[in-house]
Amino acid sequence: MEMECAIEQQREVNNSVMCQLSDPEGTTLGPPLYLPQNAGPKELTQMVNKLLNNEEKYPYAFYVSDQELVVDLGSYLTKKKVSVEKVLTIVYQPQAVFRIRPVTRCSATIAGHTEAVLSVSFSPDGRQLASGSGDTTVRLWDLNTQTPLFTCKGHKNWVLCIAWSPDGEYLVSGSKAGELQCWDPKTGKPSGNPLNGHKKWITGISWEPVHLNAPCRRFVSASKDGDARIWDVTLKKCVICLTGHTLAVTCVKWGGDGVIYTGSQDCTIKVWETSQGKLIRELKGHGHWVNSLALSTEYVLRTGAFDHTGKQFSSPEEMKKVALERYNKMKGNAPERLVSGSDDFTMFLWEPAVSKHPKTRMTGHQQLVNHVYFSPDGQWIASASFDKSVKLWNGTSGNFVAAFRGHVGPVYQISWSADSRLLLSGSKDSTLKVWDIRNKKLKQDLPGHADEVFSVDWSPDGEKVASGGRDRVLKLWMG
Repeated sequence: MEMECAIEQQREVNNSVMCQLSDPEGTTLGPPLYLPQNAGPKELTQMVNKLLNNEEKYPYAFYVSDQELVVDLGSYLTKKKVSVEKVLTIVYQPQAVFRIRPVTRCSATIAGHTEAVLSVSFSPDGRQLASGSGDTTVRLWDLNTQTPLFTCKGHKNWVLCIAWSPDGEYLVSGSKAGELQCWDPKTGKPSGNPLNGHKKWITGISWEPVHLNAPCRRFVSASKDGDARIWDVTLKKCVICLTGHTLAVTCVKWGGDGVIYTGSQDCTIKVWETSQGKLIRELKGHGHWVNSLALSTEYVLRTGAFDHTGKQFSSPEEMKKVALERYNKMKGNAPERLVSGSDDFTMFLWEPAVSKHPKTRMTGHQQLVNHVYFSPDGQWIASASFDKSVKLWNGTSGNFVAAFRGHVGPVYQISWSADSRLLLSGSKDSTLKVWDIRNKKLKQDLPGHADEVFSVDWSPDGEKVASGGRDRVLKLWMG
């Protein structure tokens, strides 16, 4: 009898795989377990929910060596010729509970700007849309009627960048002349005089996160003049000048921990504290200009308290509380990560709070890296390059995952769907393309623009996409 039991147990072991469940950061979930070979994503999802004591059951995706597990364990082992002797590490990643439909058609082509559209940006709640143009104006668009709402006049030169405050109360624009202007999006009127101080054009704008300060008051601007400046919209002046870069500052991000990151043509990234403007840390490694910076928490920093449900808030205090909850949930126990893209064709993944040395050097692009962006859930990094490709990387390790090829010109800008399942790119080849992250394929080709597409944005509520470019029109795309 005992003999039969032992044989039975041995048979079970032979038909099972020793697995170790782990989160993307490498934190293990319980001890290694013997799992039956016929267990697949469905059984693993039930198990993770149980082990994490989740009251609400969440959907999960599972990865072995950066490849998604879509079959049962037995089929995977046979296909990949993996030894059953070794412990198989399975990484679980929570997926968005909601689903965003891919955009498939152009729902409106709106004329108005008389020169190229250089930037487009949805408000944090996704209800309003702003654009900046070479015609020196900022425009606000009515998304319900798909018509122009306000034309904001005041700049004397091209409007190069625009940024909404995460509470949705302000819109700031920066021009080629170096001045900044704050606008009231409810009226389209300037709130105060132009903010002067920069001696050359504005390259980037980033707001202080609403979970740190509500209502929003401070934002930081980066300029070709080598400085970054912190402005207070209530005091209507520059409160701190961040000086230290030896060449143009090309990009700037205000992090969730309260520090500011600046990337520059001097090949460095500098980290600043924001009460006195002291330099905390320097991140070195790039061999050429730093072009683009992105934070793993960027989506929740941009949207603050607003999410895909469209809930509105009655007070700044309530907004701050909800924004902090969203930020903490997104960040988890891991440090905020930063990715940088450069003219040296490479990218670096950093954890600036932990070390001044990069976590990973990410190589593969054959031309300069123009734009980098973390997915809303922080699990992926996408990069757009002049080599006509978009590349996908693991957001935790920085490992290469896939290349998306299809554009026939440089890719200028990328934007994610709120559920992190789809990626949008805009190119010099006049098209927008939507890529499916799960099967690593082109989901939708969106021709329609008559010339280069400079700017794309996917609304935070996931309902619509906006694009603008050299042909001067603003296009809206729907599912």
